[in-house]
Amino acid sequence: MEYDFGHEVNDMDFENRMIAPEYSPEDAEVENPLRPRFLSEYIGQEKVKENLSVFIEAAKHRRESLDHVLLYGPPGLGKTTLAGIIANELNVNLRITSGPAIEKPGDLAALLTNLNPGDVLFIDEVHRLSRSVEEILYPAMEDFALDIITGKGQMAASYHLPLPKFTLVGATTRAGQLSAPLRDRFGVILRLELYSPEELATIVRRSAKILGIAVESDGALEIASRCRGTPRIANRMLKRVRDFAQVMSNGVITYETAKTALDRLEIDALGLDANDRRMLNAMIKFYNGGPVGLDTLAAAIGEEAVTIEDVYEPYLMQIGFLSRTPRGRCVTRAAYLHLGLTPPGETTPQQQSLF
Repeated sequence: MEYDFGHEVNDMDFENRMIAPEYSPEDAEVENPLRPRFLSEYIGQEKVKENLSVFIEAAKHRRESLDHVLLYGPPGLGKTTLAGIIANELNVNLRITSGPAIEKPGDLAALLTNLNPGDVLFIDEVHRLSRSVEEILYPAMEDFALDIITGKGQMAASYHLPLPKFTLVGATTRAGQLSAPLRDRFGVILRLELYSPEELATIVRRSAKILGIAVESDGALEIASRCRGTPRIANRMLKRVRDFAQVMSNGVITYETAKTALDRLEIDALGLDANDRRMLNAMIKFYNGGPVGLDTLAAAIGEEAVTIEDVYEPYLMQIGFLSRTPRGRCVTRAAYLHLGLTPPGETTPQQQSLF
């Protein structure tokens, strides 16, 4: 396998939040030995696995390259892992890069001309490809050829370069930002969903076995229930809880050890950390739960608006704690109750007893 990691460092990398699902360099140490290599080892995403296994088997029977595959869904769910599995199942090479790393058409041409027949090219953050690169990619995906124009004016020359048949696997967390021409050229489009606590507990036990960590079933489930449905966060938590287990319970991750460790790390039962709760409390305290504009909220809690939009909001909206309206963001009744507060217009049992 060949690797060309082009992950662009963004403004929020410095935060290093344990419950942030985005990839960070520290994850490589944990994730690389834990990645399953074949579909039979991959836990969860049953519908995706079933369909993918059919497409792969059919391509192998026909001795053809697999149709181009688009994987989309929240970060940390295993899109890069699935790309590796596709290459392993097809017994071909995998080349990994990312949208921001392919700056010029020449960069893409160099990648494509170095592929062998049947190889898998994985482009992470495919929605971030520049328009000029994207237009070169269209004939490469459709006709397995490159049309390159060199020079200008009378010196311009057009070259038609045939390419070996390959499989492009694109991954994105923002399928809506893909252009229609690019999206239409993917023959297989698969959405990855958040994992259930039971599936994540199985992943935690598998990871613990590979890393040589003793973990009880209750301890694995406690970690699984707090990691926002995301395997990357589960593996990150496992590493931190192991530290507490070595000091508190002879190296064995029990329910009590996991609960104590995650409580001390300020990650609550639903996976919210101190930053999530700080934002919700600020909206309730200063703006009566909303609606409040994004820029106003960013100024109130001292965060960038893009950080709130990309890091905080997605999970809070998924669990029904935050809603977007034309007038701004609003805290929901469920969030009030989770924070131990009384929703507007309701009375506590103590208040009711006064009437």
